[in-house]
Amino acid sequence: MQDNPLLQPWDTPYGLPPFDRIFPRHFEPAFEVALAAHLQEINAIAEQEAPPSFNNTLAALDGAAGLLTRIERVFYNLTSSEASPELQAVELKLAPRLAAHHSSVYLNSRLFARIDSLHRERQALGLDGEQLRLLERYHLDFVLAGAKLSPQDKARYGEIVEQLAELTTRFSQNVQADEAGFELILQSEEDLAGLPESLRAAARQAAQDRQRDGWVITLSRSLVMPFLTFSSRRDLRERAFEAWSQRGEHAGEHDNRPLASQILALRLEQAKLHGHVSFADYTLVDTMAGTPAAVYDLLYKVWEPAKQRAAAERQQLAEIAASEGQPTDIQPWDWRYYAEKVRIAKYDLDDEEVKPYFSLARMTEAMFDCANRLFGLRFVEKTGIPLYHPDVRLWEVLDRDQALIGIFLADNFARATKQGGAWMDEYRTQSKARGITLPIVVNNNNFAKGDGDTLLSFDDVRTLFHEFGHGLHGLLSNVRYTRLAGTAVLGDFVELPSQIFENWALEPCVLKQHARHVETGEPIPDALIDRLRAASQFNQGFETIEYTSSALVDLALHQQTDPSQLDITRFEQTQLAKLGMPDGIRMRHRLPHFGHVFGGDYYASRYYVYLWAEVLDTDGYDAFKEAGNPFAPDVAERLLRHIYSTGNSIDPRAAFKAFRGREPEVGPMLKARGLSN
Repeated sequence: MQDNPLLQPWDTPYGLPPFDRIFPRHFEPAFEVALAAHLQEINAIAEQEAPPSFNNTLAALDGAAGLLTRIERVFYNLTSSEASPELQAVELKLAPRLAAHHSSVYLNSRLFARIDSLHRERQALGLDGEQLRLLERYHLDFVLAGAKLSPQDKARYGEIVEQLAELTTRFSQNVQADEAGFELILQSEEDLAGLPESLRAAARQAAQDRQRDGWVITLSRSLVMPFLTFSSRRDLRERAFEAWSQRGEHAGEHDNRPLASQILALRLEQAKLHGHVSFADYTLVDTMAGTPAAVYDLLYKVWEPAKQRAAAERQQLAEIAASEGQPTDIQPWDWRYYAEKVRIAKYDLDDEEVKPYFSLARMTEAMFDCANRLFGLRFVEKTGIPLYHPDVRLWEVLDRDQALIGIFLADNFARATKQGGAWMDEYRTQSKARGITLPIVVNNNNFAKGDGDTLLSFDDVRTLFHEFGHGLHGLLSNVRYTRLAGTAVLGDFVELPSQIFENWALEPCVLKQHARHVETGEPIPDALIDRLRAASQFNQGFETIEYTSSALVDLALHQQTDPSQLDITRFEQTQLAKLGMPDGIRMRHRLPHFGHVFGGDYYASRYYVYLWAEVLDTDGYDAFKEAGNPFAPDVAERLLRHIYSTGNSIDPRAAFKAFRGREPEVGPMLKARGLSN
């Protein structure tokens, strides 16, 4: 093991993984050592003769698994961002083993007995607020993971966890395979009809990356969505859209439909072992919503108004199509194309006019500047440090006193070895209980890489700011215990720090300073800012239906009481018919590729969390509006103290109330989406 870099001290800048020395072959033997070491730590805590105390049980548990966590962070980040076939094979092999190990910790009866004993006596232990929160969180973690089950049920629960790990890993890999395998090759000017120069350049780069002649549209969102928006070739739009929509739905080795029904059946069995009638009832226990009824109450507040709004939008699209002598039966591959024409006509807002003001470099500076003005952070780029891909960049993050508080990595471009979407993750999590541990945060996006300056749509800018909001949540974490740090919060609270940060992307003072024309350097005109802001509610019926239908179907799916033989495609169609899904719109994530739901269990029955957090973020951002300053120091200080830095050290309801001064209200969200009367 002496030559395995995963098991050696990392004498690298900032304690980064030695990426240039790590290869897929290193992970399996490294995990063998790390799992055994962790098991020894757990047994030492569980079997000690000393009576349970906060320090010898909870603090010790929070400090265990150092080697294992370090290796897992590298492993799962690379399988998401730079996954070779060799690494994917290792992932598929190890997923059940790793899941079984973690399950065995939660099912350790002697360890839970110590935690349970402390939990029963918690009010008499003299714990401070964060210590009490750690005790309560660990106790609930163990209970939800089966710690109170009978020995027979524990054994079965462990088997379920192991099987789910393999199935969800295969599901994600299948979607990635479909995304990587598709390419729409454009070979003539006729094929390129309607495409702006920026999209042509990105498609040319994609062709070069894949060693193809001409231009290539892949299933990277930053390529396929602009193609659906601008291509005047209806036949090619249909091909691209159907490929996007049917990921995971092709018969053969990458077919996710049988995997999904197996996952659902195992999840239901999991829930029943806990005494719940459905997986949704089981998993929503540990959320702000608490019950499916509370989720439905929120979703239906927007569903019917969104349907009415979408019907009016569809009529506008049909009128545009008719005026051009085109078919008026607006299909899903038509909606974005004609919506863009309506947007230009109604708001005089052309994407080709907008994008030159939104270079990736300028918008990165903008989000850093916002973090500085709000929280006093400074980002200093460092080069020459080996990272896992040439596209990745690294910054030191300094506070107002110029002290280093963390490391920020940005991995912004799409590639075949990277899963789709956008996300934040960590290579190291902040903590203070065992000395100061600074976080290493990574933001992943999938922008189309151009051959010069990368130009972003305004939707791309929002995505950039969104993920950076998650990144700040990790970087600004200021708690003692790893279990409570950063983004380790309730699922319907975790999107608040990310979504509220999107608001600064549309602030005029931010745009005037940073949105500068890529060629002339001129600041974005005031009139264009006004048009961008006026268009912020444009197409909200469509976007709300796309999202909310996915959340409603996800919740209904996980309320099924006999999913073992469920045909997820037919279920999806039936549910959408019951909901009255508007013509011309499909779910944002159809079930065969719904990675949020089937690529793991974090969002399963909880895809609604983005809307729940939107209630919090729109109401929360109103505090800055009421102050008359998007960088009001007192509001920013409350946002930092109660939202970004507290992690899970206090209850999220109490955290929001401390920031806002009251409970959240749904009105601002409905108003922001243009869905209120």
